[in-house]
Amino acid sequence: MAEKILSMIDKDGNATIALNRPELHNAFDPEMGAQMITVLKQLEANPKVRAVVLMGQGKSFCAGADIEHMRKSAKFTKEQNRKAAYQTAQMYHTLYALKKPTIARVHGAVRGGGVGLVAACDIAIGSRDATFRLSEVRLGIVPAMISPYVVAAIGERYARRYFISGEEFDSAEAYRIGLLHDLVEFEELNPRIGRILADLYCGGPHAIVAAKQQIGRVAHAGISEALVEDTANTIAAIRATREAQEGLSAFLEKRKAAWIEPASQKMTTRKALTAKDAKDAKEGKRIVKGKLRELRKGH
Repeated sequence: MAEKILSMIDKDGNATIALNRPELHNAFDPEMGAQMITVLKQLEANPKVRAVVLMGQGKSFCAGADIEHMRKSAKFTKEQNRKAAYQTAQMYHTLYALKKPTIARVHGAVRGGGVGLVAACDIAIGSRDATFRLSEVRLGIVPAMISPYVVAAIGERYARRYFISGEEFDSAEAYRIGLLHDLVEFEELNPRIGRILADLYCGGPHAIVAAKQQIGRVAHAGISEALVEDTANTIAAIRATREAQEGLSAFLEKRKAAWIEPASQKMTTRKALTAKDAKDAKEGKRIVKGKLRELRKGH
């Protein structure tokens, strides 16, 4: 089986997943979806992994579903189509629910299901060359599997426009409507992601997982007495954890928390870095640039 999904973990716990069908603009088929689910679950179970960056090889982030597979699926039975669709739907949900912070590194063409991948990540950083299109209706289908994540990202109003028009929009519009959190020049993608990773690593790993789960519980819940009680119970339970006690102690003692210390030690001892060098390293040269270059041979 060809490796349609590449992954690697560096010594700092940064995991990179690369969609690896550059000749097809990283369009995905069921095999690619299955590989993605497997890799995501492996990374989630690995205690060394602190965050996951999702990127595309070559000129595009992801062109959505493989047209050739879609052509073949026209001859599938109803049950075969349902199984194939459910597997893809599981891929999106696995990414969305991952118990690690996820960052989409977005460039080039992003079409259909590729927009869903961006929306399913916690954080999305795009380059100015990126273009987007929810093109399903132009193929006589609908963006069903990605709809929960895209609607959550851009809201019902913009979803109504772009789901039914199928029109292309640029990176500035993606940023304006909330699909992208940050918009940078292509050469600034890695440094910007590096800064975000540095910020993420200032948070307690277990607290980050709990924060992601909290969003899921309250995002669409009415403010009721039951919800108020749930929020109180949540913070009460977390305050009693060892991680929370360490975080509070570090704050009061004006020191770095234990989960930050290993990375900071590496930073200060490596080749007697100057203050500027350390800043550059945090911005990506140490954290992601080298690893991403190995996966990004198409550029």
